[in-house]
Amino acid sequence: MFMIKKIISQCLSPVPLIIIFILAGLFYLWFTKKQVWGKLLVSFGFIVLLLASNRQVSDRIIGYLESSYMPRDIQLYDDSSDTGERMPVQFIVVLGGGHTPNPDFPVSSQLSDTSMVRLIEGIRMYRKYPGSKLILSGGSVFTPVPNAVIMAGVAQDLGVDEDDIILESESKDTLDEAILIKPLVRDEQFILVTSAAHMPRSMAMFKKQGMNPLPFPAGHMFLPVKNMIPLDVFPDSHHLKKSSRAVHEYLGIIWARLRGQI
Repeated sequence: MFMIKKIISQCLSPVPLIIIFILAGLFYLWFTKKQVWGKLLVSFGFIVLLLASNRQVSDRIIGYLESSYMPRDIQLYDDSSDTGERMPVQFIVVLGGGHTPNPDFPVSSQLSDTSMVRLIEGIRMYRKYPGSKLILSGGSVFTPVPNAVIMAGVAQDLGVDEDDIILESESKDTLDEAILIKPLVRDEQFILVTSAAHMPRSMAMFKKQGMNPLPFPAGHMFLPVKNMIPLDVFPDSHHLKKSSRAVHEYLGIIWARLRGQI
């Protein structure tokens, strides 16, 4: 089921979907007499590419996800305290976001951009709350080394005490992470760090498991600007990446709802 989910999600992402439509259209144009179908399929693929790589479109579809949980003030205070003391935080959970293990390169190069930005935010929170533990999550899906292990290597290189790092290295997806992290945090309130677009699905899954996470989104891809510039009208691979990320999350939310995971 896990591999089926991954394959379906990949095929429905903008880039593979565009290629599928264009290849199908070229097949009709070159090898059949159904020229109209060929033109329609190629045109549809081109339109999807144009829209997905447009800033206005990509910002809208990913901005809706990222605005669900806005960046939080790092000063968390206990509302029940008359003195206004900072609320204690025992655990900071950082969800994995992929890596490519290769011992010939620095561990910082082995982490994906997604994992790196999540880890940096987690370490930032760790330094704001002395005495807290950093829970690094992520197993090995297609690689022999778990994502959590690579993140731990980077964290230690950045000065995090090894004794303050707890590894969850068995999970394959977000649901696994929620299930496996629950025994680690128990009933404690904790900081949850993941990508801003991924936060809605993560929060829903963690709450479904009866946990009480405090959302600290990182790696925002939609940064509002007051004024457009002429270059914004041109297609760009960065905007295509934003659209792909948004589609991945929407598909993940739909799948999770169909499976009763949120």
